[in-house]
Amino acid sequence: MAKRVNLLVLALLLMPFLTACASSVSPPSRYMLPAISPSVTSASPQTHIQIPLPRLAHYLDVDGIVFQLDDIEMREAREHQWADTLANQLERNLRGNLAQTLPSVRFSRADGLSDGALSLYLDVDEFQGRHDGYAVTSGQWQLRDSKNILLYLGSFHARTALSDDGYPALVRALGQSWSDVAQDIAQTLEQRGYTQTSQEQ
Repeated sequence: MAKRVNLLVLALLLMPFLTACASSVSPPSRYMLPAISPSVTSASPQTHIQIPLPRLAHYLDVDGIVFQLDDIEMREAREHQWADTLANQLERNLRGNLAQTLPSVRFSRADGLSDGALSLYLDVDEFQGRHDGYAVTSGQWQLRDSKNILLYLGSFHARTALSDDGYPALVRALGQSWSDVAQDIAQTLEQRGYTQTSQEQ
């Protein structure tokens, strides 16, 4: 009994010390992809494209920034996390990039309303830093009309070399890779005539 009491007293004596140690742990650093400057859309846009939230591979749908250690191992950072969900950031940045490149098109978040708008869907398979010093992103995208008929199916892959060590450099490189993806999509939309009219193709 005396031994148990001594252990209890010891635990109580240590509790303030342990609490102080726990409170001294610094919170994780949080990051946003580089912001896109606001753009001016044409007063009378020729077409309207809605962008639902991208679907992420399961290992990417996490709070921590993902880093690929080798050809098979992925690790989610505990102390370096996204400030907003990755899907929200990717949709927002894609919409901003596309609006800058194609000012004659109205790009919006998908709101469930159907006014003849096209829909741009994305599946993101990769969005991580890599052990060889690159930030990579890859996946597929598809354009569908207001009746959900597939108009175009494409894939994307981009990589950007990190300019420095550390997570800030990684986040900026990931942002650049995503901007490159947006530019490729914009070019395809324009070349195939999907930016010219709001009529179904």
